[in-house]
Amino acid sequence: MNRQVLLDSRPQGAASVDNFRVVAAPMPEAGPGEVLVRNRWLSIDPYMRGRMNDAKSYVPPAKVGDVMVGQTVGDVVASNDARIGIGDTVLTSLGWQEYGVARASDVERVDTSIAPASWSLGILGMPGLTAWFGLFDVGAAKPGETVVVSAASGAVGSVVGQLAKLHGCRVVGIAGGERKCRFVVDELGFDACVDHKAGRLPDDLRDACPQGIDVQFENVGGAVLEAALPRMNRNARIVMCGLIAEYGGGEPYAYRGLRAILVNRIRMQGMIVFDWKERYPEARRGLASLVSAGRLTYRESVVEGLENAPRALLGLLQGENLGKQLVRLAP
Repeated sequence: MNRQVLLDSRPQGAASVDNFRVVAAPMPEAGPGEVLVRNRWLSIDPYMRGRMNDAKSYVPPAKVGDVMVGQTVGDVVASNDARIGIGDTVLTSLGWQEYGVARASDVERVDTSIAPASWSLGILGMPGLTAWFGLFDVGAAKPGETVVVSAASGAVGSVVGQLAKLHGCRVVGIAGGERKCRFVVDELGFDACVDHKAGRLPDDLRDACPQGIDVQFENVGGAVLEAALPRMNRNARIVMCGLIAEYGGGEPYAYRGLRAILVNRIRMQGMIVFDWKERYPEARRGLASLVSAGRLTYRESVVEGLENAPRALLGLLQGENLGKQLVRLAP
């Protein structure tokens, strides 16, 4: 049998484990041009909370009763396509289940000689790609500028800040709690980190950015973004990557201080990494080179077992993880 986690109901407000259901389903079989994959790693990402809502977005919402969506890495156990062999490690989007069938044309081989397979869901996968294109293409960061990164200890933010430092920028992180701020400064090498839970966010951000902010890499939104707006320089850029503070399904945050966008000619642009799909190889080469040279630090938070995937997502949304959040489905 194939164990799966289904979206059992849509959240009303904050998500809970009751919105999910673990089931046993018949083992799928690969058809012509398809492969059967045993998933070993499941990626847990903030966007999943948005997919649980029945709301317009850049992709359709997850359907109630269907397997919860998500990227996976696993091993091919049956193949009906000559391009993919049994035993190949592949990146897929098979969701929260132990086995899945995918079209061979939709899977991507993972080169485990470069890094462990799980890294293709993190620093060499969607989070790393998001950081690369968000910082360099959307943020257009320049050496000497001040870059502020919210959710700085997370999968995307941790890479953004390190890339910005390597690019010659002053980098300030925003994270929740002393433990995360120490990680951001001591292990990731940021110049400073502001604890948004300390109750002094606007003042602490001002002190950490004496020359103002040139690039705000925004993963949180809400009060965090509001605190940054008065600190932003003329012609600054806001990379709108995520709004995790607003994923709970409540009333939209009522921002104050938007006049700063007008006065300082600030450019704010949303980004979805899929828009750079044709350039993924370029970014992967750059990230892999830095990883191989030991110039990027990478941390994973791992939860064991498919049945614990809902708790892993809830923990991520509450800021419990350091680095990339994963669920290990099989040893």
